[in-house]
Amino acid sequence: MLNAVYRLVAPRRIEIEFSDIDLRNENVIVRPTYLSICNADQRYYQGTRGEEVLKEKLPMALIHEGIGEVLHDSKGEFKPGELVVMIPNTPEELNEDGQIIGENYRRTSKFRASGFDGFMQDVVEIRRDRILRLPPDIDRHVAAFTEIVSVSVHALSRFDKIAHERRDAVGIWGDGNLGFITALFFHVMFPDTKLYVFGLNRDKLSDFSFADDTFLVNKIPESLKIDHGFECVGGEGAPKAINQIIDYINPEGTISILGVSENPVAINTRMILEKGLRVFGSSRSGRADFMKTIELYKSHPELVDYLKNIVGAVVKVRTIDDMKRAFELDSQTNFGKTIMEWMHFDK
Repeated sequence: MLNAVYRLVAPRRIEIEFSDIDLRNENVIVRPTYLSICNADQRYYQGTRGEEVLKEKLPMALIHEGIGEVLHDSKGEFKPGELVVMIPNTPEELNEDGQIIGENYRRTSKFRASGFDGFMQDVVEIRRDRILRLPPDIDRHVAAFTEIVSVSVHALSRFDKIAHERRDAVGIWGDGNLGFITALFFHVMFPDTKLYVFGLNRDKLSDFSFADDTFLVNKIPESLKIDHGFECVGGEGAPKAINQIIDYINPEGTISILGVSENPVAINTRMILEKGLRVFGSSRSGRADFMKTIELYKSHPELVDYLKNIVGAVVKVRTIDDMKRAFELDSQTNFGKTIMEWMHFDK
């Protein structure tokens, strides 16, 4: 079967390359239907990653957030037309240490759109353990960014294992997409804990209606204290966010870092030591996190309704020019997920 792959060959330059797919092997063939643009995709598309990184990674098909319909399964486990979410993390070997190291942290694991082709293809050949069925009635625009939701669910699951049991109040720094998703799922997974959200934009903070309170980062009451904190800012804002968490967190609290920063971040290690804080990072997710996310979709349907609030531009994509338009629209907004409706293409 001949497949068209839409690879980024240089910043803002996408070209078609063709590959052959063997329908007789055990992989499943999925036709992408809805894809979501992530900040990582934008960094490649805009060329803001380091020159050496771009030289190493490109050419490469972008996008690691997406859903699709099953086109072919030689084993018949998945039926044609079934709606599935595609898991970008691809472990290459079993962990020799058992399950001590998660699949998303093994150095041998591969990740779609970061070293090998993502989902910008006519069809995707994918291992059967890298797809999961979605509820057939789920909102497709929301389902498209299930991957980033699973990243938050992964971080929250790790928090539940690492943090001590005093959880009277928790703070989440970040009023963007990641902060919204993490706060929303924290609210559902830990309903008895007071949830405070901290951000820069009052209008964005107004969307966090499920939180117990929201604060602008330059107007935090001096008396406020939290037991644990989550950093969902990343970039140049990460140092201030992390250091504010250190200032307001109670001794022996836990700080979860989710924001991605290209440059080293300076933080107040003296107070980390004095307060006996635990700091841990979370990145990407695995099959178990996707499974838990889907179960939460089913058990708390209001989550999907809330997530509709961060669906931004929706672009019907039939040509490479449409792909470029979607990336340019996405680059002009700092809130909301840009969704590509992946149509049949005019090559």
